[in-house]
Amino acid sequence: MAYLRGEATYTSAETLKIEDEILQSTSRLGFTWQIFEAAVASDYDEIFARLAAEHFDAAYLPGSPLSIRNGTRIGQLALRHRIPTVSGILSWVKDSGHLLAYGQDASWNQVRALGYVDKVLRGAKPSDLPVEQPTNLDLVINVKTAKVLGLTVPSSLLARAVEVIE
Repeated sequence: MAYLRGEATYTSAETLKIEDEILQSTSRLGFTWQIFEAAVASDYDEIFARLAAEHFDAAYLPGSPLSIRNGTRIGQLALRHRIPTVSGILSWVKDSGHLLAYGQDASWNQVRALGYVDKVLRGAKPSDLPVEQPTNLDLVINVKTAKVLGLTVPSSLLARAVEVIE
């Protein structure tokens, strides 16, 4: 499997720690991961050509500024090279043909952020505000993409999805 990191500058210590945990967890499950870095949008062309040539089974795309700006292009490359893509960005499944996403609804972040802005503008100290994490994660699956890729999505997985794109 491929892990497509957005930009080299987007690798904070926390991000690297999370990546290490992902790689360790997946290796315990018998997956082999390789990290690919895209510094500019055109890197995705080369990466997906290499993924296809080396017969990678799938690609995971964490959200980064570069990947977010190129979600549609990445989806097109993935379909052209027949590489299933997984991400935490729900809209990519609907709008860009990615296979599946598991993550929080982006509107939740926006609503919570606006609440924090309101509190700060009313005098609250940012350091006094609690750190919040999502309590609800959504699964979105694009069955249309699965068919194009020749994949069958198990009914047990479809039953867990909050949205299935036909």
